[in-house]
Amino acid sequence: MNNKLSKLTVAILSATTVGFSLPSFAQEEQDTQTPDSLEVIEVRGIASSIAESARLKRYDSRIVDAIVAEDIGKLPDNNIAEALQRITGVSISRDFGVGESVTIRGISQNRVELNGRSTSGSGRGGISLDDFPSSFLKTVEVVKSPTPEMIEGALGGTINMTTVRPLELEEPLVAVTLDGEYADKAENWAPMFTGAAGRNWDLGDAGTFGASVVMSYQDRTLRRDEFFNLVTPTELDLDGDGNSDAANTPSGNYLVRSQNTVEQKTEQRERTAYGLSLQWAPKDTDAFIYLDVNATDLDGGQEAYSVLNDSKDYSDLVLDNAYGDAQGQLQSFGSGSAFVQPKTWADFTTNDSMSNALGGEWFITDKLKISGEVAYTKSESLRTNSEFNLRPISRDQYEEDGTITENLFTITMTQEGDAVPGIAFSDEDALLDPSNLAIRQFTHQRYYEENEETAIRFDMEYIEPFSNLSFLTKIKAGIRTTDRDYELDRYDLRNNGSELKNLQTSVSYDGVIRPTWVDEFNSAFGGFKEINHSNTFEQSGIFGTNALTHYYVYDGAELAYNIDGTYDRVKQMLDGSSHELTGSLDDNMVRNTGSYAQISEETQALYTQFHLDFDKLTAVVGARYVQTDLTSNTFDQTGSYDYSDFLPSINATYSLADDTILRFAAAKVMRRPEFGELSPAISVDNSLVTGTQGSYQLDPYRITQYDLSAEHYFGQGGMVSAAIFYKDVESFTVASSSCMADSNTVTGQNVTEYVNVCLLNTAGVSQADVNYASGDQDLAYVEAQRDAGLTGIVIDTDVNGGSGEIAGIELAYQQQFSFLPGMWSGLGVSTNYTYADSEQPDGNPLLDISNHTFNGQVYWENAGIQIRLAYNWRDKYLDTQDEKRVRPVGALATGVYNRTNPEEAFFDPTLGNNYRDARGQFDFSASYDVNEHITLVANAVNLTGEPIVQVTELDSIWQYSESDRRFTFGVRARW
Repeated sequence: MNNKLSKLTVAILSATTVGFSLPSFAQEEQDTQTPDSLEVIEVRGIASSIAESARLKRYDSRIVDAIVAEDIGKLPDNNIAEALQRITGVSISRDFGVGESVTIRGISQNRVELNGRSTSGSGRGGISLDDFPSSFLKTVEVVKSPTPEMIEGALGGTINMTTVRPLELEEPLVAVTLDGEYADKAENWAPMFTGAAGRNWDLGDAGTFGASVVMSYQDRTLRRDEFFNLVTPTELDLDGDGNSDAANTPSGNYLVRSQNTVEQKTEQRERTAYGLSLQWAPKDTDAFIYLDVNATDLDGGQEAYSVLNDSKDYSDLVLDNAYGDAQGQLQSFGSGSAFVQPKTWADFTTNDSMSNALGGEWFITDKLKISGEVAYTKSESLRTNSEFNLRPISRDQYEEDGTITENLFTITMTQEGDAVPGIAFSDEDALLDPSNLAIRQFTHQRYYEENEETAIRFDMEYIEPFSNLSFLTKIKAGIRTTDRDYELDRYDLRNNGSELKNLQTSVSYDGVIRPTWVDEFNSAFGGFKEINHSNTFEQSGIFGTNALTHYYVYDGAELAYNIDGTYDRVKQMLDGSSHELTGSLDDNMVRNTGSYAQISEETQALYTQFHLDFDKLTAVVGARYVQTDLTSNTFDQTGSYDYSDFLPSINATYSLADDTILRFAAAKVMRRPEFGELSPAISVDNSLVTGTQGSYQLDPYRITQYDLSAEHYFGQGGMVSAAIFYKDVESFTVASSSCMADSNTVTGQNVTEYVNVCLLNTAGVSQADVNYASGDQDLAYVEAQRDAGLTGIVIDTDVNGGSGEIAGIELAYQQQFSFLPGMWSGLGVSTNYTYADSEQPDGNPLLDISNHTFNGQVYWENAGIQIRLAYNWRDKYLDTQDEKRVRPVGALATGVYNRTNPEEAFFDPTLGNNYRDARGQFDFSASYDVNEHITLVANAVNLTGEPIVQVTELDSIWQYSESDRRFTFGVRARW
């Protein structure tokens, strides 16, 4: 047949800087075939790399899309996830505006591999895509239809990052990249460096030896601003005539916003990565042995400020100028009895991950090849979380009569269009006067997490095993065993067994309870600063001014990067008090035994696959069988569970014409639950409001999937394709909620977000039903219930039971307009569109699936100049369910919480649905080849500064989020 893949020659390597920057890693070989005559393909520039992506797609036996090195190494896609969003059916999640993970056809449970081998991260999927340098890679494949030889565990698809082997290099090389990245909100320049070298040595009769080494460094600072509310459907009388007015909602209730919150976070992240690859091939023998060592070290933290205004009386509304908008949301209103809660919180993470492998392959005969590998991956991390919170206590009132009361005032909210609302305080110094802000809470937690896996595989390939069965071109079979250990341990700061919270009402000196005001603390010990960024919400805009953006708080950098210094300040503050601290911070860290989790997992997998060739029709059919044995330990209990899966698959390709092929694929796939879902340990948040619990008896997620596609190739890399896909989601993990009684809630529970606090029928008695405050029960009511022991902690326990389906189409088109005259022949386009529809049993769509997604790139290159403008747009999609801040809002807008029991009144499964609104983003890149060795590069990510907007089930905006635009300038050199 004509669909044979030509080998890539060293011309690809010598033309691709990114390809030089790589260690090599073992790869489970896929079904590609070598033609009798070698076709030399030289990849230079955007058009050639896009054309090579089409070649890889065309000649693979699976349904695959790929990004070739020039696409990732060339801007605007310096980030692997941001490069993959150009592929049909792929969407990305961003953190601080940087791509970190992907969904494939609406599924986030995917695998990230390095040449067919597992990578190590905190979870099942592998390393985060923003933690691995894109400059290390030759290609990145997205495999949507698996074959039996592929490692199980991907529901949407497998992301396989591939590298260059040292023996593929025919001459010594050195490659260096130096970039500077500017983040406009953080107003910070970040250095980025990659250096690589490699060469081979002919050892005569001893064979050939090759080595390559690469090192990458990045140190960046980013910022994110967020504004969000609590939204509650409320019956209102706006005109004061004694009758309720009707809003534009199904119930007539107005959507009233409260607990206005501004959060501003600055993240610093330093990444150092390196790789070493050694390879040896004996003389006159078709074999090789390799050793790969790869490591990434991450250090970074976030300094964050959360400023919230709340009210002691949610019915104290000022409605003189109020009205309802098209979504039923109340506008231009005020709220009395308001107070503010400034909070500083921070985290710091160190993570060391490695991926090492020793392996090789050997053609024993012309037909029989064996290969094997021993791989070891490990990730170790220390994550710290800290808080330093304030409370607005009236100093004048305390000095007058000794009572401790909040400093109250009135707020006014105004808004027009989609800008961030304006917030005005009647007390303009509510957030700025340190004499009215007191120290409330200081917390610190440490999480130690370790995840390691040892994997051993052995594969055998037999070409044309039976002479009388000419259609059977190859048989592959193999085994793979893994031994995996995961451990999570937590330590909390405790003072004689208690947290340092509610200090403003509990700390006494000489028997007298006395708050410590911020001006006193800062004068004696320092640590506070004023925050007022000049570029806050410059993407969304603010209607007027927002008082929450200017505040006086404890320095987040001190909390993130000098936690011992912060502890010493608090220790000095409490000296001589009822809460006096002794010893160092380390001395007061107490192990949280209830959060301890240790999971041991062993797997054994067998596979066989048959490669069939009926001239125009080829196929890979077979199955993989995998056995899983699990042991889950908490601090005081142990449980075991085992299960097995039979995973058949077929990938068939039919050549309709020389340049047109049809594909059909079907497979069963599985994914083991996340480690946090497998531990029955209960993890409770600092507020004692919510918690989570897993179960070691969870079955894996299972999906049956089908694909049908048509592809037509033309010209120099031109392609048009269409695909239909369907996924039957048989078992997802869902949360079953209960209300757990805990004696610590009486004194330690924070009920500020009272709508999320569950109410107990009997004090001290846990219950299966989760009941929340109704529309006429406000913060004061829930505080009284807490004080009476009638509030609990909502515990979400993971159970099997979720199911659903996903169906969609993918369309793609790419072409270089080489037929145009002169310089215009360098013009080209690459574009794709995905439609997806999904449904859960309750009628909601599945998470993270947009109905419509579009990607487009227009590029031009001529005489060493390359320019590309890329655009990505996706429709609104369901981001989270049962979201705390919009939990009372559903399609019915009744304000009654019943999303689980259809037998009771006001059942509404859309309660708490949180959607990410439709959004598009432009990215731009340009480069100039000064000569064959030097290239100047520049790019911009989120060129026009598009914010992220979250909306409720009724399309009312409840959250705004903005991150940096990033501009990069740099130089590349290769010799």
